[in-house]
Amino acid sequence: MSTVGIVRTDAASAQVLAALHARAFDEVWDAPTLRQLMAMPGAFALLASRDDVPLGFILMRVSADEAEVLTLAVDPDCRRQGVASGLLAAGIETALENGAARAFLEVSVTNQAAIALYTGAGWREAGRRPRYYADGSDALLLSLNPLSG
Repeated sequence: MSTVGIVRTDAASAQVLAALHARAFDEVWDAPTLRQLMAMPGAFALLASRDDVPLGFILMRVSADEAEVLTLAVDPDCRRQGVASGLLAAGIETALENGAARAFLEVSVTNQAAIALYTGAGWREAGRRPRYYADGSDALLLSLNPLSG
């Protein structure tokens, strides 16, 4: 099996990212939404692929010294293969390069796999947003402070 590559991508890949997001989540972000998010100041997206097949992506933004993970999506057929942890590490490295000292994200309390990924990478609970998601589930607010590459 060949190696997973992670590269920075841009709005030209929005359709590919939207297709990955649709496979990964019930609440889908379409290509126009992703293009709009990628156009925000400080935003960046990293795409993981193997043999030119997209596996997943992370979309983040850096503002001042804070980074936010907007979404991390991995094709369900490619989960449990280190794609998400590779994307998360590459995202943190890119955020550090862009001046971030700490990072935040929201994750549904129902997404135990994602919570395990983040807490395993050193993220800690910083709060909760009640009924944040469309299904009525709470969001955990997680932080990584300070960032380490």
